[in-house]
Amino acid sequence: MTLTILEQVRGVASDLFNVPVDRIKAESSPETIEAWDSTQHLNFVLALEEKFGLQLSPEEMEQMRNVDEAARLVESKLQSPR
Repeated sequence: MTLTILEQVRGVASDLFNVPVDRIKAESSPETIEAWDSTQHLNFVLALEEKFGLQLSPEEMEQMRNVDEAARLVESKLQSPR
């Protein structure tokens, strides 16, 4: 069974923020995850770029205000021609 992009992003967030994956929801954000500060946001972006083999612009990084937005952004980047 293949994990969805959202499930994979939740896994990255779980590992990075040291929060059990079942507590990482689509709407999880810096407001709901104590460890998600500006430095960890950059680490989250870098981890997603590495995992999915893509590059995110500063504007795209700012759009990632919660786990669902991060997953949607990754999915759209993976679907667009490079």
